[in-house]
Amino acid sequence: MTEIVERGLYVEEFEVGARYVHRPGRTVTEADNVVFSALTMNTQALHLDAAFSASQPFGQRLMNSMWTLATMVGASVQQLTQGTLVAQLGLSDITFPHPLFHGDTLYTETTIESVRPSNSRPGQGIVTMRHTGRNQDGEIVAHATRALLMWCAPKEQS
Repeated sequence: MTEIVERGLYVEEFEVGARYVHRPGRTVTEADNVVFSALTMNTQALHLDAAFSASQPFGQRLMNSMWTLATMVGASVQQLTQGTLVAQLGLSDITFPHPLFHGDTLYTETTIESVRPSNSRPGQGIVTMRHTGRNQDGEIVAHATRALLMWCAPKEQS
């Protein structure tokens, strides 16, 4: 019987410009917001205080943007980096152009921006990807660029 192990992509399998659509989406709950904010010691009233948030420009609690970022990254793992990631090197160009609210559904897609072999780590390479999060109406709620150290495909042994 053939054994197939689910994994992410090796450096050689990434193509600049390729766009990956990660599904299913993730519908945001009040519990997600409260628990994540508590775990990260983020006591921002805009996440936790419904009465205060009602008096602010968006009129309701905002989803913790770090939850949004973490969930976008998480949505990409199974398809792109599961078992093939060595290390995350950095996050940059993070923006949240539209708020995410309880009851919204977050959909994530990833575009590959660059791929190159590592100059200092044989058998590894650097992949730069851009995550985009959209709500159920297609509005962009977040962008983030990630630089990753990834494994190259193993050499065939003869």
